[in-house]
Amino acid sequence: ANLSGADLLVVDLTKADLTKADLTKANLLGADLLGADLLGADLTGAKLACAKLTKANLTKANLTGADLACASLTRADLTGADLTKADLWGAKLTKANLTEANLTEANLWNAKLTKANLTGANLTGVRIIFGGRAVEIK
Repeated sequence: ANLSGADLLVVDLTKADLTKADLTKANLLGADLLGADLLGADLTGAKLACAKLTKANLTKANLTGADLACASLTRADLTGADLTKADLWGAKLTKANLTEANLTEANLWNAKLTKANLTGANLTGVRIIFGGRAVEIK
């Protein structure tokens, strides 16, 4: 599906099959994508702030420069996803699978990463709060 630049503000896409969809620069602010399949989807520059992506499949999705501030990604599968320069400020990534994900220069300030799997993830330049202090991983 080509939904590039689409305005999908607060839309209900629960369990939608958006495999390999083009959602480049789409507006998905507050959208409900609970359990959606976004395998290999292109979400470059998409606005997903406050979106509900709990249990969503984002395996190998391109989220370069995406706004995921305060998004719920609890138990989401982001294996091999590209999150370069993504804004994940305050995002809930509890039990998310970020194996082999590229988080280069991503903003993870105030993100909840409890029990998240970061095995093999690229964290170069990530901004995060660790031990109560702002830290940039080099």
